[in-house]
Amino acid sequence: MGRIQPVLAGVVTALVGFASSFTVVLAGLRAAGADAGQAASGLLALCVASGLAAAWLGLRYRLPMSVAWSTPGAALLVATGPVPGGWPAAVGAFLVSGLLIVAAGLVPPLGRAVAAIPKPVAGAMLAGVLLPLCTAPVRALVEVPWLAGPVVVAWLVLHRFARPWAVPGALVVAVAAIASTSTGAGLDGVGLRPVFEFTPPAWNVPVLIGLALPLFLVTMAAQNVPGMAVLVGYGYRPPFTAALRATGVAGLLAAPAGGHAVNLAAITAALAAGPDAHPDPDRRWIASVTAGAGLALLGLGAGVATALVAVAPPVLIEAVAGLALIGALATALTSAVSEPDGREAAVVTFVVTASGVTLLGVGGAFWGLVAGCLMLLLFRRRRPAPEPASEPAPEPAAESELAPERSVGSERAAESKPDAGPSARPPVSTRY
Repeated sequence: MGRIQPVLAGVVTALVGFASSFTVVLAGLRAAGADAGQAASGLLALCVASGLAAAWLGLRYRLPMSVAWSTPGAALLVATGPVPGGWPAAVGAFLVSGLLIVAAGLVPPLGRAVAAIPKPVAGAMLAGVLLPLCTAPVRALVEVPWLAGPVVVAWLVLHRFARPWAVPGALVVAVAAIASTSTGAGLDGVGLRPVFEFTPPAWNVPVLIGLALPLFLVTMAAQNVPGMAVLVGYGYRPPFTAALRATGVAGLLAAPAGGHAVNLAAITAALAAGPDAHPDPDRRWIASVTAGAGLALLGLGAGVATALVAVAPPVLIEAVAGLALIGALATALTSAVSEPDGREAAVVTFVVTASGVTLLGVGGAFWGLVAGCLMLLLFRRRRPAPEPASEPAPEPAAESELAPERSVGSERAAESKPDAGPSARPPVSTRY
């Protein structure tokens, strides 16, 4: 059982990761202008590129570094909608976003600059991006209650008793509902075979500012940094810059075929990095490599997944996607309002981003980020100078009280990995 345990954990990671959010990816690609064939190609490219990156990182560093597509990035595509220049311009934005991720791995100050974005503003921007999709279950209950009702009930029950399977279970119920009511109309032009469709990129400055830059920021802030924090929380010291280079290159390879972004997994990372994957931290990398292989194989069903979306009521597919993002929205909102001094700026960021406005061809996510940062600068309070101490300072605590705990996995990784990444102290603070 000890040998098969990480393999089974990897299979579960791939299944949960794919089934939980492929509807978000397809909704985002279609919103950006892709037709059914191009959306299926994009999903296939993301699966294969993510699988290859996970296999490379796991075999190279012997660490459980799971890789996935950018689910918040796909939600950003839904929120942004069609862009000037159509699908080719969106593909150009995907390429530029991938280049920025590679650059963050080659130029550490760029990664530190992204991490320096105030947490309330970053969380509020992500929350504003996710909000439109997260309201879809409510709209579906009103528009197609006989289909959406069982889906929401299944999600609630599984969320209570088997949380990792809540969204996959809701998807199974949705498929059953669609199969029982669909006549097959809408399948014209949808191929079931896995096919790459390459699109020559087009370059449009407003799209690069309004889509490529927010896509890079959302992917870094909501996927790469939290994904690294999960690994640090389990006692590993992974090479962050190497991970950025690997996932950025994978994103560049996937972009011409329609893939929007590849990054470290955040939501499913714990499935491969935690003790359930294997009691020995040195063996858990097998789970992430298996998950990568499984995700690449699941990509062969991209045509079938796209066909399912084609015959379903759009609001029902968006409802499943919205259910998958409820947890991410809760985390983003918590991050946005966690600091009292930044709450007003966070609210401004959230409102502007969620409004979906387009100004000068640039979408709301960029303007929300700008508005929030300006709000912070305008109302930044100066801290009063500290008063001289009138009492002697307390004696320092004993060494045993100050020294952080060091896990076996952390010591093992620190000794064997010269290209170490962030410090293993707090999970939310990663060094570049």
